[in-house]
Amino acid sequence: MGNLVAIVGRPNVGKSTLFNRLTQTRQAIVDETSGTTRDRQYGIVEWGGKEFSLVDTGGWVVNSDDIFEEEINKQVAIAIQEADVILFVVDIMNGVTDLDLGVAGILRRAKKPIILVSNKADNFNVHSLSAEFYTFGLGDPMNISAINGAGTGDLLDEIIAKFPKKEEAEFEAFEENVPRIAIVGRPNAGKSSFVNALIGEERNIVTNIAGTTRDSIYTRFDKFSMDFYLVDTAGIRKKGKVIEDLEYYSVIRSIKAIENSDVCVLMLDATQGIESQDLNIFSIIQKNRKGLVVCVNKWDLVENKEQVVIKTFEEAIRNRLAPFTDFPIVFASALTKQRILKVLETAKEVYNHKKVRIPTHKLNELLLPIIERTPPPSNKGKYIKIKYITQLPNTQVPTFVFFCNLPQWIKDPYKRFLENRIRDHWNLSGTPINIIIREK
Repeated sequence: MGNLVAIVGRPNVGKSTLFNRLTQTRQAIVDETSGTTRDRQYGIVEWGGKEFSLVDTGGWVVNSDDIFEEEINKQVAIAIQEADVILFVVDIMNGVTDLDLGVAGILRRAKKPIILVSNKADNFNVHSLSAEFYTFGLGDPMNISAINGAGTGDLLDEIIAKFPKKEEAEFEAFEENVPRIAIVGRPNAGKSSFVNALIGEERNIVTNIAGTTRDSIYTRFDKFSMDFYLVDTAGIRKKGKVIEDLEYYSVIRSIKAIENSDVCVLMLDATQGIESQDLNIFSIIQKNRKGLVVCVNKWDLVENKEQVVIKTFEEAIRNRLAPFTDFPIVFASALTKQRILKVLETAKEVYNHKKVRIPTHKLNELLLPIIERTPPPSNKGKYIKIKYITQLPNTQVPTFVFFCNLPQWIKDPYKRFLENRIRDHWNLSGTPINIIIREK
């Protein structure tokens, strides 16, 4: 399982700038206006041969100062409960504020690794100002500048050093070839009802695996000729005595469930359709290269179930999740147990699709003529010729290598064209595909 790092702090201390710097993206919007970050940002960071997840806990813009402080406290409480390491970001130019003191008070009582990040230390002349932050009682402040990158390498080293040591025995309880299926989605989509519908009867067949991971709960499900681990963070484990921001909580919980899974069942509410929070969770599934099944739950509440309505619903979902549209959609009801086993059967099929191995001669025989008819666009009068295709063995998702003379000039639109042609000829529904272009 990957480690999770949460960035906390009051508004306008540079949390989003730090997020963009560490993830090497411009995903989070940066502005001098306090509270610019309204949506929770999630990214993956690679450093020193290790990989971890990073969450920017923005979204605290409100009108009342009292509510403002209350929202920050809720965010910090959730980060303490869920994250492996917490980055407490403060502004070296503004010094200690009342909001900083409030956050520090909560963090001092936490039993989690805390790194005090003194941001906006753009030059050495201001480094001495960080001495004021010793009043927090959280150890030595690390002076960095998120905007120019100064000190961020040392910060990443410190993050890696503070990750809890995972015992190898922690993972030995799992059987390698048994799929791990995560039920994810926004609050009130019916995740808990779905899980209860599956394990609520004949509990002797369901075996709880104890002590396997620190956060997600694995449940062994082996009835109706199916055998898999159910990775659940919604209905099985109590959320603790925290009055949480449901949107942020669902995202941070979903990250852990998704990282621990092979296939994700994204639960949608048939009465509300697909919303922005669903898109956030979908993006996490995509970034982690997991298989996907979309389950439209509460289908029993929809009065008009004609085929044209189903078709329209499917098209709307695929349009919102484009460009990745090759995934199965199952209309189900956890309440009436309608098609809940179909969801699991479909998830097992997606898991098998991730293991598909296509012979090299078949790839070249079918795809090279198509590529010859529709070659990559020429660049500066030079033509790109793809000469050979093969699939790499032992990869997380099907990964195909296309060898050509000028790989640097093949852009993403043509890679999507190649992916679509592969999907036309082989059933890889629900699984991501990696396309790699190399020079022959």
